[in-house]
Amino acid sequence: MDNLLSIVTFIPLIAAFILMAFLRGDDAAARRNAKWLALIATTATFLVSLFVLAEFNPADPGFQLVEERDWLLGLKYKMGVDGISVLFVMLTTFLMPLTIAACWDVEHRVKEYMAAFLVLETLMLGVFTALDLVLFYLFFEGGLIPMFLIIGIWGGKERIYATFKFFLYTFLGSVLMLVAMLAMYVDAGTTDIPTLLNHEFSAASMTFAGREIMGGMQTLLWFAFFASFAVKMPMWPVHTWLPDAHVQAPTAGSVVLAAILLKMGGYGFLRFSLPMFPVASDLWAPLILWLSAIAIVYTSLVALAQSDMKKLIAYSSVAHMGYVTMGIFAANQQGVEGAIFQMLSHGFVSGALFLIVGVIYDRMHTREIDAYGGLVNRMPAYALIFMLFTMANVGLPGTSGFIGEFLTLVGVFQVNTWVAVVATTGIVLSASYALWLYRRVVLGDLIKESLRSITDMTARERAIFAPLVAMTLALGVYPALVTDITGPSVAALVAGYETALAEVDTALRLAQN
Repeated sequence: MDNLLSIVTFIPLIAAFILMAFLRGDDAAARRNAKWLALIATTATFLVSLFVLAEFNPADPGFQLVEERDWLLGLKYKMGVDGISVLFVMLTTFLMPLTIAACWDVEHRVKEYMAAFLVLETLMLGVFTALDLVLFYLFFEGGLIPMFLIIGIWGGKERIYATFKFFLYTFLGSVLMLVAMLAMYVDAGTTDIPTLLNHEFSAASMTFAGREIMGGMQTLLWFAFFASFAVKMPMWPVHTWLPDAHVQAPTAGSVVLAAILLKMGGYGFLRFSLPMFPVASDLWAPLILWLSAIAIVYTSLVALAQSDMKKLIAYSSVAHMGYVTMGIFAANQQGVEGAIFQMLSHGFVSGALFLIVGVIYDRMHTREIDAYGGLVNRMPAYALIFMLFTMANVGLPGTSGFIGEFLTLVGVFQVNTWVAVVATTGIVLSASYALWLYRRVVLGDLIKESLRSITDMTARERAIFAPLVAMTLALGVYPALVTDITGPSVAALVAGYETALAEVDTALRLAQN
């Protein structure tokens, strides 16, 4: 099917336009119609994306389903997917209908709320399918706008502070990325990403601002991209915007933020940093490995001190993203595949955990851990779902969380044993805060009078969790669902990375002789 990626990407945007242009009024019927239109559009996007997966050939490590046409002033509109990006497209289209269904009780400015999520879906899909630097940047930065509105309009009491902090952190980091893209265009004469993947940027040491820069132009470009992707992940110590954003965001906003938006940072490292700047990546990999290990331990300890459920899960997300950056910059097959698997698994698990918080917040209007206790007595189905995703968050074998962490640690162990040892302690700490949260909220006697009338999950809420449960268990039992698709592209990425380093090493030896 021609233009399949464009169809998938822009269905939500067309639906948002229809929603804003033709849906009138703000009565109960109009609000209901807005929700149904958004749900139908996101479901249709997922169904069409299944054709993308069906057309995709996992044995081919290159870009597939490529679309290319002239766009603006010599720039190209170019889209395509490989084994690294296609599953992120599927993750996005899979989660968005569930996200829309989760905000069915929203009654404030429903039309605008649904339109914001539809526009956001198009922009997120564009990030994973763009094969042109300018197109990638537009999608990457464009995603800030709907999320800014979602938190700023429908968020909590401190939403304005959280919104501007989120916007400024991510936008300032991306300004450096834009400068780097301009430098890449000047050096390579193109903004075509597949062409740039084969372009050699200078790795020779150079003097910049009176200082010698090891790795030359590659290091400068690498740090510019790193500034954007590290904030988007987010990595420690530029992670502080995330807990504030999560706490103030509505439930659906937190789900999208944790499950999809954070993955853009990891995807950026895989698409740009490793293949385009291999020498700089190798030079600065020890820094990333140790920052990641520190992040895992530090944010896990901070999570233990939280009294707000959302903030605890937010810090947990930072810790789990630490495994992702470790795996990526281990730059071997197990590490990179583990990082991709961890991102996909985290999408399902963290999304589910924020939905779990939303279920009881909708009933009690508080996220304070001390306000709960003994919910198993009134909400047995809820307690079961909560336990499953708590175990997945800990990394229990049989769940998707175990596979990603295991592969990542195996990859890192081959590169730096001490980093792997420090990171492994994070598994113990994650068990501590996750089980502590579960015990305080779910187990024990129901002694709080306010909880005696609380009701278990509705049929709609159970239907939302069912696909998430299925994917978490399926990937935990049969990880080849992911690795068979990612394997060839990851192997090509790692081989190209190692070849580039070997060529530089050979050139240095010849120069010394």
